[in-house]
Amino acid sequence: MKRKTFQLLASSLIAGAAALTVHNPFTNTYIEHIKAHTTSVSQLNSNSLFQQIKEKAKEYNSPPVNAEINPVWKAIPGYNGIVVNMEQSLKNMKKENRFDEKKLVFKQIKPSIHLDDLPAAPIYKGNPEKPMVTLLVNVAWGNEHLPVILSTMKKHGVHSTFFLDGTWVKKNPTLAKMISEEGHEIGNHAYTHPDLKKLTNARITEELKNTNEVIKATIDETPKWFAPPSGSFRNDVVQIADEMDMKTILWSVDTVDWRNPNTSDMVDRVLAKVHPGAMILMHPTSPTAEGLEFLIKGIKQKGYSIGTVSELLDEERILPSRQKKH
Repeated sequence: MKRKTFQLLASSLIAGAAALTVHNPFTNTYIEHIKAHTTSVSQLNSNSLFQQIKEKAKEYNSPPVNAEINPVWKAIPGYNGIVVNMEQSLKNMKKENRFDEKKLVFKQIKPSIHLDDLPAAPIYKGNPEKPMVTLLVNVAWGNEHLPVILSTMKKHGVHSTFFLDGTWVKKNPTLAKMISEEGHEIGNHAYTHPDLKKLTNARITEELKNTNEVIKATIDETPKWFAPPSGSFRNDVVQIADEMDMKTILWSVDTVDWRNPNTSDMVDRVLAKVHPGAMILMHPTSPTAEGLEFLIKGIKQKGYSIGTVSELLDEERILPSRQKKH
């Protein structure tokens, strides 16, 4: 009797494990969406136009990518999957009865694990499948170079994330407002540019809180991103920022512009290291003001778009211009 009970228990455990495998939300959601966009037109398999759409869909269909904690890069955001909506695509092409890739219709599929689902961890880059980069501008000095930097970004239709030192905002409210009014995202860069790694938790909290308060009072925004001065932090810093509804932002590519490098060399070095999801650290310095236009052009020539931190870390998939989202 005991043996029979044990066998029943073992069978139940195996069945339970199998059920968990079958109902994996990451796999099934994607498969269900593909089925949903194919079954309603399955009767048209003999239609040559449908066959062309079906073949092209194989090139584009891609599963969503879950957010994860990477052992090296820490928190990495997820990325939407994509499937061709074959029924809608067929309707778009039916009138002319010929295949037109521009009339394909796509549906994005969200991952099952999001950045907000992860434990508090620093973020060094976006999802490596996303062909976008962001420019992180840490501001605690360098006022004389800001107008040129802002003008260059405006000229090329680029919006960035400026991490502002709280004391700097208090002394330069007009410049802070100018950055915000140009459409750039504002982040927290602590209040007095300290080495947060060496401060008590109470002082860390004070630095972040005071900065948020002065930014809110000056431009009526509350930052959701925090960049530790000089990239110096310990886990307490990340946790405290998280408790204040801010995620900690680091970088994967550094201009090292504060060392006053040769502008051309700096641009070449950054462009050689840029990658999908790159976060590029810079400051309002002479080399950055002089080289920013070349840097922006070089990044775009490599096929990357440039967005704010929020845009880079968003799960929204970037579609080629010939694709239509539905």
